[in-house]
Amino acid sequence: MADLKLHTRNDSEDRSGFDRMTKYVRVRSAKDSRFVEFDFAIGDPALFVELIMPQGAFEHFCKANQVVFMTQAQQTSVDAEMEKWRYGEETLMAHNHR
Repeated sequence: MADLKLHTRNDSEDRSGFDRMTKYVRVRSAKDSRFVEFDFAIGDPALFVELIMPQGAFEHFCKANQVVFMTQAQQTSVDAEMEKWRYGEETLMAHNHR
């Protein structure tokens, strides 16, 4: 197996605009799970990717990316937005076309 080095940025360097953006994590798996299932977002908690990692890799990932865990309010907002996309939402214009 190849020797893989973990790449982390040096905080003493100037951080680019991308690196200054807030990185959000929302854990979806149970605490005692073998793998951590989580959502990862950069800049906007509502625009995320779903990732799965072993616990140790997840902890390193969070530290390397200086993540912020989503608050309950952010999680509720993201869930509500996902519901609109999944099931649709009545709009004022929809009433004009009946």
